[in-house]
Amino acid sequence: MATAPASSRRRLVALDVDGTIMHDDGRISPAVAEQIRRIAAGGDAITLATGRPVASVIKVLDRLGITPEYAVCCNGAITIRRDASAAGNYRKDFVATYDPTEALHTLRACLPDALYAVEDEHGNFLYTEALPGLAGETGPDPNSRRVRFEELLGRQATRVVVAAPETGTEEFFAIMAGLGLDHAAYSIGRASYLDLAPQGVDKATALEQLRQLLGVDPSDVVVFGDGRNDIEMLRWAAASGHGFALGQAPAEVQDAASEVLPSIHDDGVAAGLARLDFAERPAIAGR
Repeated sequence: MATAPASSRRRLVALDVDGTIMHDDGRISPAVAEQIRRIAAGGDAITLATGRPVASVIKVLDRLGITPEYAVCCNGAITIRRDASAAGNYRKDFVATYDPTEALHTLRACLPDALYAVEDEHGNFLYTEALPGLAGETGPDPNSRRVRFEELLGRQATRVVVAAPETGTEEFFAIMAGLGLDHAAYSIGRASYLDLAPQGVDKATALEQLRQLLGVDPSDVVVFGDGRNDIEMLRWAAASGHGFALGQAPAEVQDAASEVLPSIHDDGVAAGLARLDFAERPAIAGR
């Protein structure tokens, strides 16, 4: 594999969580965790870019043993910044919200039996029924509580989550495509999900803000993802830097990437991170 000339420039390395570094059962491979810690120790700005809420992101950071200056939550709607005086050692640095009422009515008309949840600007996660695969968001956390569907309406939300465990994956994605929302759909195990951020906000827009704040050159961005909600950030990274898709990712996700790595089951992220040598930055095959 060809390599670029040695460089001391700092990279921005962003990792999706579910399906990228974390398996459906919540497991993170020791090989992946080791490589993440190696990159963090080497001085690169390695972080998470995920649809998960703030509290869940902080827990994942703790499990990994890393303390990035920033992390992207709620598919770009919230960016947190390290702050030793804040709860969990992180505070919200950027928050984007919207009124999800119209979207919720439209979605419920198409999926009347689905499960719905809203995360508001204060970090409250309100849900109509426990969402399978997202137990950490609907568990004993005091900011999570079950409510009637009507109580989700009229709030300023950072994201809307829809789960359709009784709807087949192909049918669910077909419905979302008909609504022009297939880019925000994904699956965990056998359950299909939709995760909506405010219009014009996604992982790529949040990461571009971080890139500018950290003074990282566009050619020094590296991202890893596996889902449709990673397409924008993979394209963003691939434009000048490196966007890695996992081997099990849908075809349209792979098409957005610079390169496709082995699947999560074969420690694809570990393989990609292992190529990020401290003295040499990788050149992606075919670029």
